[in-house]
Amino acid sequence: MSTRRTRVTRTAMSAVVIATGLVLTVVGCGGGGGDDDADKEATPSAPEKNGDDEKGDAPAPDTAKTLAEVKSNGITLTVTSVSRDEGGFLTVSGRVTNGTSGIWVGSEWRSDENELKKNGGSLAGASVIDQQGKKKYLVLRDTTGRCLCTKFEGGINQNQSVDWYAQFPAPPEGSSKVQFQVPTMPPAALEISEGE
Repeated sequence: MSTRRTRVTRTAMSAVVIATGLVLTVVGCGGGGGDDDADKEATPSAPEKNGDDEKGDAPAPDTAKTLAEVKSNGITLTVTSVSRDEGGFLTVSGRVTNGTSGIWVGSEWRSDENELKKNGGSLAGASVIDQQGKKKYLVLRDTTGRCLCTKFEGGINQNQSVDWYAQFPAPPEGSSKVQFQVPTMPPAALEISEGE
């Protein structure tokens, strides 16, 4: 009988210890009692992300300045940044706007290269031409064959805009002017800015 009573007592004590721990946890996580507004003001907020950010790690383009804009078949491609980054990369970014009467998936912009075909509707077919050096640079890709560019997964709805980017090998330091070419679009003449 004493073994049973000991077991019941231990069970009851365990329940009290667990309940006390939970109460202390709730009290500790309850907040600072009115200082929440001060904490919100002191903490810098992260910039809001649009739906395109999971498609790439490029910085958001500065839409205040337009370096070039080309149009074809109801699609408007705006270039807002051309930057030579550390490590020998050239990042081109901007916005694409669907002015057609339906969803645009970007299939005509994909690459003809076998390695990049699995990227689907994307900027995988984009290129940069260094006219001074007379050299064409294709979009970079990772070791699995994914382009270092925006993929238009799910397409772009009518009258909607999406941020985009594409990375290329950077032309030599002496070359500051390039042409950005996307299949089915006219070329855009651009001037490279040096990265930070």
